Amino acid sequence: MAAAVPSGRAGGPSWAWRPVARDELLARAFYSCTELRGRFYLVGGLLAGGAREPSSDTVIFDPTGGQAVRLEAPGGPPRSHHDAAPVGGRWLCVVGGWDGSRRLTTVAALDTERREWEAWTATSGNCPPAGLSSHTCTLLSDGELRVAGREGGVRTQRRYGSIYTLKLNPGARTYCYKEEGHTVSRSGHCAALLQTPGPHPGHQLLLFGGCNSAEPEVAGRWNHGKIKEESPAAPRLTEQLAKLVSSGQGSRQGPQGLRHHSCSVVGPFAVLFGGESLTKARDTICNDLYIYDTRKSPSLWFHFPCGDRGLKRMGHRTCLWNDQLYLVGGFGEDGKTASPQVCILDLFI
Repeated sequence: MAAAVPSGRAGGPSWAWRPVARDELLARAFYSCTELRGRFYLVGGLLAGGAREPSSDTVIFDPTGGQAVRLEAPGGPPRSHHDAAPVGGRWLCVVGGWDGSRRLTTVAALDTERREWEAWTATSGNCPPAGLSSHTCTLLSDGELRVAGREGGVRTQRRYGSIYTLKLNPGARTYCYKEEGHTVSRSGHCAALLQTPGPHPGHQLLLFGGCNSAEPEVAGRWNHGKIKEESPAAPRLTEQLAKLVSSGQGSRQGPQGLRHHSCSVVGPFAVLFGGESLTKARDTICNDLYIYDTRKSPSLWFHFPCGDRGLKRMGHRTCLWNDQLYLVGGFGEDGKTASPQVCILDLFI
């Protein structure tokens, strides 16, 4: 397995993705990757560029042992360009996405104890989107998600994005959408639930990328104490990121025209990596690291380029677990070949 090659200024802080595992079961893009009980659940996705039919399998990756296994669970939904969230410490709820013929808004749930897929039903008051793909689902509390993205069917999509609250009831196996408002038209963006600075910090949900704009957009604000769901504690990684950004020059402007990148919240930072550029005519797959620092107002962007073309990724995922940030799968530089690698972000301070 190749060693990590640090990126950064000579003699200063640097960073690298260090390979820790490799398995062809992990080679996919535009899938969901969700941490549940110390395991990463990879659902669906496209196994190769140009594929029209999404995968219906579920792969479990154990970050402790570095092993991947295919889950033998009946009824796995074929999905790509979807999102997923854990509910009740037991269910993995897959929301929307492409099934090979249409964009969906339905919820399929994996019962991880019984190892069975379930098709949950909509309640009578459900007001669903027209269809969702390349959207985001952010956990606000157990059983409540904020869904954001451009909606539409196979032939048409709306010229704006929509925001929905999605309530999930595992006891009744039901779901219910409620429309909350509209945003700029975005697809392939990411979402980050971050604390606001100040003596009584609240939360705001920010959307990054998925359109030509470099500006983040607020998809929800909550006062102090309203949000019960917090990102996993990562004190060591948070401290290292603080030292890394102290070596850089902050900017008010973030990456412009980026989509299908990854995003993970680490303390007061949103860490974005890779993606596809909408502003380039060629060499569109990226391998840059962006850190959005919210510790002070105004928040600042820090850009850390990478010289390793083998790390270009789109349609990949990052997962925070045990104070480490993992990079999993995605298409590489050619936009067609899926990576079977798992890497950990190393910071050399």
